[in-house]
Amino acid sequence: MPHLASLHLYPVKSMYRLSPSSADVQPWGLVGDRRWMLVDASGTALTQRDEPSIGRLRPTPSADGTSLTLTAPDGSAHTLPAPTVLAGAPETTVSVFGTHFSAAESAKDTSAWLAEHLPAKLGEVRLVHLDRPATSRPIDPEYAGPDETVSMADGYPLLLTTTASLEELNARIAADHPDDERRGRALPMERFRPNLVVAGTAPWAEDGWRRIRVGGLEFRVAKPCGRCVVTTTDQETGERRGPEPLRALGRHHRFGQKLVFGQNLVPVRPTPTPDVLGTLTVGDAVEVLEEGPAPQPDRR
Repeated sequence: MPHLASLHLYPVKSMYRLSPSSADVQPWGLVGDRRWMLVDASGTALTQRDEPSIGRLRPTPSADGTSLTLTAPDGSAHTLPAPTVLAGAPETTVSVFGTHFSAAESAKDTSAWLAEHLPAKLGEVRLVHLDRPATSRPIDPEYAGPDETVSMADGYPLLLTTTASLEELNARIAADHPDDERRGRALPMERFRPNLVVAGTAPWAEDGWRRIRVGGLEFRVAKPCGRCVVTTTDQETGERRGPEPLRALGRHHRFGQKLVFGQNLVPVRPTPTPDVLGTLTVGDAVEVLEEGPAPQPDRR
């Protein structure tokens, strides 16, 4: 029986994860997920694509979300209030993959702390907060309605992966490197930075899902998730670890130019839409409500 095996959220985009046993769901994602983001001097998002060691910084939001503590690998910590434009914080324009939206900027002492704990090559680094997620950033209209928004995630409110697909991918990686134990080593799910991890399915079953129910909440499956260099980064050490899993995805699970692992989800909103749609809990049943033809990967 398919069920929710684990939950993950990332308070600051590209920083370390939290893995709670339950999480509330808002129309734009899990409560507290990617509501903060690092940006450069121009307002462009800074992620592990730019600097893998960003993932070593550990964010801990307060229970009420009004403050955030960042902890560096050396144990030093910095706590700051969550800035809001309504309370007088500077409003700044930021961007993720060319999509521009507004956010509230943190105080300069946070930038100074980040400068001490991130490589100097990044230049000026600022921390911003998405204080108005209901209206700030629309989802790509090709895959969403006009009022549907997303946090500071790459493009969609939630990302789902399955344990069966990871097991199959790891088997492919091992088979591709029969004489190299290091390169053929199994990869953990953390490399893919999902929100929902589902167990109890066939490998790649999620490729054919169109609508699902998890616990009491429904989600549309918007589109497959194309993967990037972040998946080659050890999430514990902040170091790149070679070509896998991108090499294996390119050989065994490539659709056109996309190396696919996981599916992007959009919560189905009732009318009227509350700020919190419901709660997901590890162990919740997962029911496939609608399926479509699963595309066949282009194999090399």
